[in-house]
Amino acid sequence: MAGTISPLTSPAPAIPLAAIKNNSKKPVSVPLPGGKRLFLGPGQSGQINNKAVDHPPLVALVESGDLEIQGGSKSSGGRARDMGSNSGPVQNRQPGKNVFRSGDG
Repeated sequence: MAGTISPLTSPAPAIPLAAIKNNSKKPVSVPLPGGKRLFLGPGQSGQINNKAVDHPPLVALVESGDLEIQGGSKSSGGRARDMGSNSGPVQNRQPGKNVFRSGDG
């Protein structure tokens, strides 16, 4: 079986991401679908799956002005992916500030 490629070795398709920014002066715990949370400090930004943009608790934080969505289906003013350079899906990452899902880190 040398030389055969298993279908499990193909890369996973890219998941479209939306950028969110904490506009408040306090840390925010962003509720996400599936009971997950994203913690953002004041002025920090992060990335979430586009499916999470329509999550009701997240929408409430956006409507209150604490969060701003910079990409995805609910983007304001058509500013999709307004994060600087177009170097790829991972942008504005700071060493030591990565967000891991439970069990990934």
